[in-house]
Amino acid sequence: MTQPQRMSAPTLPTYSPRGLALLRDPLLNKGTGFTEQERDALGLRGFLPAGVMSMQAQAERILVNLRSLPSDLEKYVALNALHDRNEALFFRVVCDNIDEIQPLIYTPTVGLACQKYGLIFQRPRGLFISANDRGRIAEILANWPYRAKLIVVTDGERILGLGDLGANGMGIPVGKLSLYSACAGIHPEECLPVMLDVGTNNEELLNDAYYIGLRQKRITGAAYDAFVDEFMTAARAAFPGVLIQFEDFANHAAFKLLHKYRDDACVFNDDIQGTAAVALAGLFSALRINGGKLRDQTVLFLGAGEAATGIADLVVSAMMAEGLSEAEALRRNWLTDSRGLVIKGRENLHGHKLRYAHEQAPIGDFLTAIKTLKPTAIIGVAAVGGAFTPEVLQTMAELNERPIVFALSNPTSKAECSAEAAYRYTKGRALFACGSPYDPVRLDGKTFVPRQGNNSYIFPGVGLGAIATGARLVTDEMFMAAAHTLANCVTGADLEQGSLYPALPRIREVSALIGAAVAGVAYQNGLAAGPAPNDLLGFVESKMYDARY
Repeated sequence: MTQPQRMSAPTLPTYSPRGLALLRDPLLNKGTGFTEQERDALGLRGFLPAGVMSMQAQAERILVNLRSLPSDLEKYVALNALHDRNEALFFRVVCDNIDEIQPLIYTPTVGLACQKYGLIFQRPRGLFISANDRGRIAEILANWPYRAKLIVVTDGERILGLGDLGANGMGIPVGKLSLYSACAGIHPEECLPVMLDVGTNNEELLNDAYYIGLRQKRITGAAYDAFVDEFMTAARAAFPGVLIQFEDFANHAAFKLLHKYRDDACVFNDDIQGTAAVALAGLFSALRINGGKLRDQTVLFLGAGEAATGIADLVVSAMMAEGLSEAEALRRNWLTDSRGLVIKGRENLHGHKLRYAHEQAPIGDFLTAIKTLKPTAIIGVAAVGGAFTPEVLQTMAELNERPIVFALSNPTSKAECSAEAAYRYTKGRALFACGSPYDPVRLDGKTFVPRQGNNSYIFPGVGLGAIATGARLVTDEMFMAAAHTLANCVTGADLEQGSLYPALPRIREVSALIGAAVAGVAYQNGLAAGPAPNDLLGFVESKMYDARY
């Protein structure tokens, strides 16, 4: 019997749905794209209108309807509904219109979607595992009908720069996995979003009549650790070799979980390691413009959490690769937090900050820190909107011919400065990257095209390389290779217009190259399953899903 054509996939459901059941399966449904022969063979006659539409025509119709909607949130909801009924068409629309669609399904729109999640929730996607499920997590994972190779998991405590959104944070794993499929060709059947609902300390949500999660304060301490450990044990047993990405955990949990599992499980934390790689790639690109060496830079971070220390750690490793000692490299990286510059001897410093606590007199504000330390680069990752004031930008321009200014916080409301401000207050000399999308800026007869230092340039390719090779671990060396590869994808034409990252429509090409670089590290370090293929890039590309009927 003729079955609907399925995109190339390594796993298949154990059932063969027909009729309405088939139309309600998003992995199999083609809607009006089913041929006359398929309609007869699969019991679809009468359920569909007579017209048979090509995938291209279906996609064009989706875009017409999408562009008529008045707000980005309504577009998010419409795209989510498409995702729930026809995955192939959803990914075709995303892949062919990545510049337009990525900001709608991920940052910045996903932040608002998570805040409104209880209102816009339509259909469950992934698994919600609550603290009340302790002792039966393995049973819940057994309910998942597919062979997951990739899990993105969050507990919702630190969603983007928005804080504790509890179970509403499920929008983040769903969005991340959409980008894995669109940007790196990880098959949707292999992707499992997971929300570990341990409660929320957000009083507004606890009092929200439409909140979808547990209405209790977060569990902490030993109870939290045991709950996460039960999940990790059960997930690895249910899906042997699965890659698990920790996403949007608060600092206290993020560092602990990464350090606990990274040496014996295939895990990584995108907020720490992915952010680090994309920022380092941006620094490499900026240095191609100003002609400097990374080892000679002084980097000042606005922020001292997961992102800041993750970036600093990778920058230190890269500086050491250029010949500096660890002590010399550390001294060139400085952190600031809500209490000012992180310095040696300050009370109550958390463990992840201690490595960057240098000898220095106390400095309470960011502008004074710039004037004192004279950094060549400032990197904002504290989600403090507008923190790169005109005075900050002007001071950076006074100290540097080509100041490096990365305003990486998202969503847009949390950005340290806009692209327009970065260029205007440095008289067009800033080497700028952003965490949220900005339109080109016209200044003094020149057009600057800022590009996002978005983790979507990194994590899809890293995941692709790890999954393709069956890697046992994900290492910092893989992220270093990813950063170099991403920087090498930036063309001279990109740099001429101020773009420190490649154009987003090249994302699948970039992800394949990063996947090959990561695969190379896996094979070189004995972390891969089986022998290395002769053509790493061809091998990785052969694993990439392409959304077509």
